[in-house]
Amino acid sequence: MSEPRPLIEARDLHAGYGLAQVLRGASVDAAGGEIVALLGPNGAGKSTLLRVIAGLLRATRGGLLLDGLPIGPSPPWEIAARGLVMVPEGGRAFEPLSVRENLELGAFLPSAHARAEETIREVFALFPILEARQRGRAENLSGGERQMLAIGRGLMARPRVLCLDDPFLGLGRDVADKVGDAIRAVAARGVAVLLAGQHVRRLLRLAHRGYVLEEGRVLIEGASPALGDDPRLARALLDVGRDIS
Repeated sequence: MSEPRPLIEARDLHAGYGLAQVLRGASVDAAGGEIVALLGPNGAGKSTLLRVIAGLLRATRGGLLLDGLPIGPSPPWEIAARGLVMVPEGGRAFEPLSVRENLELGAFLPSAHARAEETIREVFALFPILEARQRGRAENLSGGERQMLAIGRGLMARPRVLCLDDPFLGLGRDVADKVGDAIRAVAARGVAVLLAGQHVRRLLRLAHRGYVLEEGRVLIEGASPALGDDPRLARALLDVGRDIS
C-alpha cells in the first residue's frame, strides 16, 4: 500500500531574522490525520519553521505546498483561508473577553463563521472545562486552561493543518495528558498536526513521526519509536533528561 500524499510539504526552507540565518534547508511534511513532531535544542529552528509554514515569516529560499499547491509567499490570513492555522507558544488569550468570545474570534473566516456554533460544541467536547468557564473572563483561566483556549480558538477556523508551538509549555502532567488526548482526537478527524517543543518524550509518544532539527537543518527523521531509540537524538538534545515523562 502506498503512503498517503502529504497534506503539507515544506521543501529546502531557508529563513532568518535580519542577518541571522536560522533555517538552512529544512524539509518536513505531514499527511492528513498524522501527528508529526519537530524536535531539537533551543535555537534549532523549530518555531521559525512553523512561522514560515504559517506565513508569519517569509522564506528566502525553498517552497511550501498545501495539498499539492504552492502557498508561499502568501500573507497568513490567506494561508489560514486555505486551511492552515498556527497556535503560537504560550497559550495567549484576549484577557478582557470571555472564554466564549475568545473562541468566536477564531472563526474569522466566512466559512468558519457559518459553522461557529457547531465548532464551539466540538471544542467544548474536547475541553469540557472551557464550556464550564465559557462566560468567565479569559484572564481568570489557569495556564493550562489558557493553552486549551488557544488550541480551541485555532480549531474554530476549522483547519486542515494545525501547527502547535510548544503546546505543553508549563503544563502539569494531568493537564498535558488532556491536551495530548485532544490533539489525538483532532488528528483522528483527518487534520495534519505539526508539533514543535522541548518535551521530547511526550511529543514522541503522541506523534506518529518526528524530525530532529539542528542548526536549521533536519538531522534525523523517522517513526517515533525508532527515533526515540536513536542515539543521535540524545546527543542533539543535551537537556533531554528534563522532559516531562
